[in-house]
Order: sequence, then structure tokens, then C-alpha cells
Amino acid sequence: MNTLSHKELPLAAVIAMALLPMGASPSAGQEDEPPRLKKVGVADGVELHYVERGKGVAVLFIHASLGDYSTWDAQLGPFAGAYRAITYSRRYNYPNTNKLRPKHSAVVEAEDLAALVKKLDLGKVHLVGHSYGAYAALFLAVKHPELVRTLTLAEPPVVFAGDPVGDAKERLVKRARGAFEKGDSEDAIRAIVDTSRDGTYDKIPEPFRKRLRRNALELEALVTSDDTYPGLDRAAVRRIAAPTLLLSGEKSQPSQKAIDDELERLLPEKGRRRIVVRDADHGMWFQQPEACRKEVLAFLRGK
Repeated sequence: MNTLSHKELPLAAVIAMALLPMGASPSAGQEDEPPRLKKVGVADGVELHYVERGKGVAVLFIHASLGDYSTWDAQLGPFAGAYRAITYSRRYNYPNTNKLRPKHSAVVEAEDLAALVKKLDLGKVHLVGHSYGAYAALFLAVKHPELVRTLTLAEPPVVFAGDPVGDAKERLVKRARGAFEKGDSEDAIRAIVDTSRDGTYDKIPEPFRKRLRRNALELEALVTSDDTYPGLDRAAVRRIAAPTLLLSGEKSQPSQKAIDDELERLLPEKGRRRIVVRDADHGMWFQQPEACRKEVLAFLRGK
């Protein structure tokens, strides 16, 4: 069977493959032994698994949809040289076993994140979020600004309050929801991955497909919710005081570039920075991990 290299993958596949460790090999300074997997209760009946390395001010990584804590494995070592680097699995992602609840959204994820920060006594943290994880980070900054030191946002799929969700997003959610209603979680994942090009999912190597499937519950929670894309208030974004770095892919879709343009317009100019990651699209942390890391470390320096 032919497979696609990461540079040949269409946007939707790269989004899905965002769970892969973001770097081909361990970086200099990364420990040989993997960090111990821990868990903490953040709400009634809700536990989150996480790993950490390093000491000092916390940098908290928030993965994209269909990812989990291991997405950021290759970033922990380099960041741990100067920070307490922490990556966790969101509510319905591997290896969490939380019971599915209705009305899941980025707002719920933000409250989980707030509870995690408080339970681990992290104080004000640097947040590094990718895709839907960045959406949750934005809501945390809006609802709990006292917990946020800086924001790094890699293309959150924001829908602003009062704006329509958009036909493409609605069709995708409807198709994936229909697959879950039939009990076919793999077909729901296929719907996401094949958005840009039919047949892409079947060209992804089986070990990678397996890692996507282990995070299917998160996708089910989102597409069966009536609040998949909660509206983000523009006025609230204008009030975000935390320095914010926007990472945009040079080859990302126009719809995502439009979201980043609006965020850049709304965020206070002081402390706001936007970087276009060359030769990358929405999967920038997968395609250009070293470039992304370099920009984030430079942005965090002194903050």
C-alpha cells in the first residue's frame, strides 16, 4: 500500500496526525527515560493524565483534536531546560477514561484546564495550544485571566459570537455525528481525515491510524454536542492582557487565515505578535517542530 509523506498530506490529514510526537527524534537535553504518567482529578468524576519535566514557571501544552499528551513528547525536553514543561490529555483523550457527558465544548475544556492549573498549584502559566486546544486556551484567558501568563495559539478554529458556524464545518460535524450514531467511530475519523481528499485515511500507516482511533471519544463528544464551536466574544478578546503569539501556517486554508487575521485585529497591540511558519499549514507543529519551538522559546524569554 502506498503511503503519504507529511508534506503530501492534505490539511485534514495533518490535523488528524497532530497527535504524533512533534519531532522526529529526541532533542538535545531530552532525558532518555520517559517521564512518569500521572493523573489528577479536576472535577466530579473527571481525571486528567499528564506528564512533566523541568522546574520553574510552567509551560502547559494543549493538544489538537484526536491527539493526546504524547503529541508533545519531543518538545518536553527542550522546554524543560528553562521551564516546568507539562503536557496533558484533554478530557476524552487517551489514556483518560472519563464518562461521556453532553454539551462538550472548548468552554468545558477551559474549565478543566483551569482546574488542572489550580490542582497542580502552577500559578500563572504559559499556554501553548494547537487547533482545538488553542480554542480552549483562548476561553481560559477570557474566563480566568489570573491564571494566564502568556498565550501561544496555533490556529484555533474559532467561531466568533454572532457569526454563523459555516457550511463546511456544519457538514463535517453532521457527517461524523452520523457515523457515531451508527456505531462506526472509525468512519467518523475517516470523515475528518478525508475532508480535503477522499481516501487519505486509508493511506495513513496503520500504527498512526491506531493512535487516531484511541482518541475517538473526544471526537464523539464534540460532534454530538450542540455547542461544538462555542461563540467567542470579540469584546472579551480585546480585553485579553496576556502577551499573545499567533502561529499561522504559510499554506493554511483561507478560512483559517481569516480567523487569525481577526484575532490579530482584536488582540491588544501591546504584547501581540504573529509569526507565519514557512512551508507549513495547520499541522505546523508536526511539519516544522523546530521552527515552532524556536519562535515560542524566543517569545517566552523574559516573560
